[in-house]
Amino acid sequence: MISVTKAQLDALADRYNRPAFIPHDPISLPHAFEDRRDREIIGFWTAVLAWGQRKTILNKSLELVELMGGEPYRFITEHHPEDRDRFADWKHRTFNFEDTRYFLEWLQRYYREHDSLEEAFARHLTPEDEDIENALRGFHDDFFSLPDAPRRTRKHIATPTRKSRCKRLCMFLRWMVRRDENGVDFGDWSNISPAQLCLPLDVHVERVARQFGLLTRKQCDWLAVKELTANLRSFDAEDPARYDFALFGLGVMKGEGLAGE
Repeated sequence: MISVTKAQLDALADRYNRPAFIPHDPISLPHAFEDRRDREIIGFWTAVLAWGQRKTILNKSLELVELMGGEPYRFITEHHPEDRDRFADWKHRTFNFEDTRYFLEWLQRYYREHDSLEEAFARHLTPEDEDIENALRGFHDDFFSLPDAPRRTRKHIATPTRKSRCKRLCMFLRWMVRRDENGVDFGDWSNISPAQLCLPLDVHVERVARQFGLLTRKQCDWLAVKELTANLRSFDAEDPARYDFALFGLGVMKGEGLAGE
């Protein structure tokens, strides 16, 4: 185990939290859009698909954009049910046409009543909540509230209720909530505080966090997310998720600079 200081973590976060991070990361897809609603829609969907090789994730998400005619918000709000048939041959790993049809239906119903996906998360959260746990629980329950919600699709939207790490939703919320001058995260949403964000705990983050002594829980579950986030909050209580860049970046770079930083 290697002990780590705030200065070291800050330096690592600054190394990877820069525009050069964007092109090869799933966040590059929502960066292609100026309209916040387009970013929300394709950002949410890209985050949900974010497992497997990053190149494949990017290609599959780009196919989604193309099937929406390059205008996610316009397609979501204006398409007719029969237009969903164009997605019949599109899939990503276990995410298939049945899942896609439900996502399209839910998003259309939601955006015809709301201007931003932020409310779907923020309405379940109060300023007194330490983190986004209640937002994740509430969003999951709302997302599957339609009477025709397929049981199989539930595996694609995680919830702390199932003790899931909720890695992909934590990542999406980081994209939309965090704000700084570095140009990677969007900071489009203001009703969730960056202080409430949790770390997206993937295999890279887990490995480096354990090496740094920031994570000791054996199970890689929601309680592990809370432990890691709490430890990082001791370095920056207002923006613990900034250290996602440090841990993920270092992990993806296969340990470059891990010793002696």
